[in-house]
Amino acid sequence: MTASEGSIIKNVGLFGHGGSGKTTLAEALLFATGATNRMGDVEQSNTVTDFDEEEMAKKISINCALAPVDWKGAHVTFLDTPGYADFIGDAISAVRVVDTCCMVISGVDGVEVQTEIMWEKAAEVGAPSFLFVSKLDRERAGFERTLEDIAGTIGGNVVPLNIPIGEEHGFRGVVDLASGKAYEPGGPGKSKEVPVPDELADALAAGREKLTEAVAETDDSLLEKYLEEGELSGDEISQGLVKGVRERTLIPVLCGAAAKGIGIPELLDFVANVLPRPEELPEVVGTLPGKDEEVTRPRLADAPMCALVFKTLADPYVGKLTYFRVFSGVFKADSTVLNATHGKTERVGQIYRVMGKEQTSVPQLKAGELGAVAKLGETFTGDTLCDKDKPIALPQIEYPAPLMSLVVAPKTKGDEDKLSTALSRVSEEDPMLKVHRDTEVNQTIISGAGENHLDVVVGKMKRKFGVDVVTDIPRVPYKETIRKKVEAEGKHKKQTGGHGQYGHAHLRLEPRERGEGFEFQDKIVGGAIPRQYIPGVEKGVVAAMQEGFIAGYPMVDMQVTVFDGSFHSVDSSELAFKMAASKAMKDGFGKADPVLLEPIVDVKVTVPEAYMGDVIGDLNSKRGRILGMEPRGKMQVVSAQVPQAEMSRYSIDLRSITGGRGFFSMEFSYYEEVPDHIAQKVVEQAKKDQED
Repeated sequence: MTASEGSIIKNVGLFGHGGSGKTTLAEALLFATGATNRMGDVEQSNTVTDFDEEEMAKKISINCALAPVDWKGAHVTFLDTPGYADFIGDAISAVRVVDTCCMVISGVDGVEVQTEIMWEKAAEVGAPSFLFVSKLDRERAGFERTLEDIAGTIGGNVVPLNIPIGEEHGFRGVVDLASGKAYEPGGPGKSKEVPVPDELADALAAGREKLTEAVAETDDSLLEKYLEEGELSGDEISQGLVKGVRERTLIPVLCGAAAKGIGIPELLDFVANVLPRPEELPEVVGTLPGKDEEVTRPRLADAPMCALVFKTLADPYVGKLTYFRVFSGVFKADSTVLNATHGKTERVGQIYRVMGKEQTSVPQLKAGELGAVAKLGETFTGDTLCDKDKPIALPQIEYPAPLMSLVVAPKTKGDEDKLSTALSRVSEEDPMLKVHRDTEVNQTIISGAGENHLDVVVGKMKRKFGVDVVTDIPRVPYKETIRKKVEAEGKHKKQTGGHGQYGHAHLRLEPRERGEGFEFQDKIVGGAIPRQYIPGVEKGVVAAMQEGFIAGYPMVDMQVTVFDGSFHSVDSSELAFKMAASKAMKDGFGKADPVLLEPIVDVKVTVPEAYMGDVIGDLNSKRGRILGMEPRGKMQVVSAQVPQAEMSRYSIDLRSITGGRGFFSMEFSYYEEVPDHIAQKVVEQAKKDQED
């Protein structure tokens, strides 16, 4: 975990679909380089990067974790990222702080949907990328088939750098196409050269020719030599490979079996010798805090310091641990830095290099390095930390909108404060988690990427903060409105021992277009209601609208005009007119043809073509309207509008229909009238809830 002063710094993210072998690959890399003295196993819950209790229990990666290694003069930090859609937030964070993205693809399952998503994320930030085909020792694994899948799905100039020796359980080594040499494992981190099998002679010749052609196209001088001589030297191939990877004109593909150490030294050599150093990449671009003025930083240690926070861990005992990437300058312990995102200074104590859950205190981290700092009070994921005299704000990390929500309430009465604290702390470390209090339905709601995500959040609140909660599906925020223009009268008259109460108002209720909201108009003439009582009328109108009429949901999209009334010189008051207006509204609602409204959401569902029929049928069964379909690579995107009430568990339904290969996004669109048979059920449920 210690980087020597002269080491070349490199950062590589391991991305891919859940189960593709990223964590096993990270273990193999740690073991091969001597960073660990044993090879961990996901099934035995003893890997370095899956150290969280939930990860060990579920045997999947939930958090992004660091795996730093030293190899032939390079200090490389690999980031093992989650591959399941419910935990994609940490993978999206990691894309922003690595120099190169390694897409890990199962040789059994081929390119899966989360791999495609992360490939696109890498393309968005312009990160050099390559692929590693794993699990070639498994039954039904196929390298050529996977290459075809990669070419058909990801596209681009896909170029294998090695080919496998043997298949499935007979897979035992790789042939390096650049050198023409064959290698088999020779112990942890070592390869032994072996003869190229005769049956691979043709594949070697064809693969080397394809590699040479692809490399030649990266540089005019190489192309000229290749056209003249028909061959390039090993050094020239390496030179073109470095340029092609850095400029994203080549997509190199390596292969292996991490669990058996096959192809691991070759992968490490590729990382150390070919992948770009941070200083070779474009300058970091940001803005002056609070302004649109662009600012840049070279990725060098002698530039002003700037760092991006990409992860936060909250611990009830240790406090908050903030993970960051230093993009320029030197991040020093016992210093003061500026949080440019929030305009606040932070006092930095100890800083750490991190491997899994282990932390080693260091005096400083320089440009290109990743590390962590404890107990920053005002800093969260996505924030920029920088030199206070040379401020820069880097672009925030953007995360997908939540797809599933749950109501949470403490199981034990009196634990409301503990719940609030737990939600605050958990949301600090999870940018994909959104927490809000819905005052309309009086519920605390957590929203996240799916059922597994929210299940982990609930488990974390109990395990880390001692808060047991009960969950439920959130109430749909229905609204009510009217469809007819009517006039109504309300009179509040009450005689008591002293002053009485008297208020009398005539109101006109008119429907407005959907989405236009509420408008109150004062059309009193001749002093029928004195000016000082008009606010009371409006308050009564608003209060009645909040109470609703059909099922207790707020009334919207209507205009209410007070046009007449009467008053008493002694007994009238603002309160009396509020009561009168409320009575008038309730009288008017009954005559104005009231109707229940439901929220409609815009939905985009991305699925393999084979599942299109089932997905469309399911959306139709949910009262959805299909708006269109369009291809996206091997996938199809279905656009629809669906009542929100039907979407509460859609992430579960879609996963069931597509075997986890589909994903969706949704956002609120508009309100529309609820069909009568559905409205009747909503009203009955509302009455039942009120009785309870």
